[in-house]
Amino acid sequence: MKTILFKYDGVSSSESLETYAKEKIEKLFTRNDFLVRADVFFKTENTSNTDTGMIAAIRLSAPGPRLYAEASKSNFRAALSECVDQLRQQLAKRTEILKSY
Repeated sequence: MKTILFKYDGVSSSESLETYAKEKIEKLFTRNDFLVRADVFFKTENTSNTDTGMIAAIRLSAPGPRLYAEASKSNFRAALSECVDQLRQQLAKRTEILKSY
């Protein structure tokens, strides 16, 4: 079974946010069976820019170096979506490398 762990840094936990993250990450797990675990981090930064400040980060455990993405947006859902898009691109590259062996 794949594991998804959530860590909050100065942010209160949110069940709806975790559900949203699980839905997004499960798609990555489904397409890439070599993934073992995902660590999801939520934190805020003090910024005067209203388009940033809510930071989401995802670290995926897989064979080889860990995959990591981080995004700062106006809300956590947008930041999560950005992270998943970044990881999807990284996974595509990793899959190509694995296929060449």
